[in-house]
Amino acid sequence: MTHHAHHSRGGLSSALHELEDLRTRMDQLMHAVFPVGGYPEFGTAEPWAPLADVVDTEDAYLVELELPGVDKDQIAVEVAEGELDIHGEIKEKEQTGVVRRHTRRIGQFDYRTTLPPNSDTEHISADLTSGVLTVRVPKSETGKAHRIEITG
Repeated sequence: MTHHAHHSRGGLSSALHELEDLRTRMDQLMHAVFPVGGYPEFGTAEPWAPLADVVDTEDAYLVELELPGVDKDQIAVEVAEGELDIHGEIKEKEQTGVVRRHTRRIGQFDYRTTLPPNSDTEHISADLTSGVLTVRVPKSETGKAHRIEITG
């Protein structure tokens, strides 16, 4: 197979121009496939799940969700039948300029997880700080393992 070298006087400048041209064409292709504002109409989009960490500490389970720019009144934290459900909506912000790139998630979000049997669902707390929602699920005493004495 023969490769044709493309020689130009521009050198690095020409290579950068070609890369920028390629990026522009890729952006055009992406916008053709996923047009700006091409999100489904309100209410028809499937909810998405925010990024989350679950940490098992000595006395509690911590569920940490990334929700940057979300106010606490846009989030609902509920627990029922051993399942933790965190849901809400991120609304699209008013833009004053032309949006050149749009990659942040908007719309309905929903995060669900089944809680372990030793969860104290009566004393769950939630805190929103710096765009991270931390839900603290204390462990109940009744669920802790303990040694059984053998008699006889």
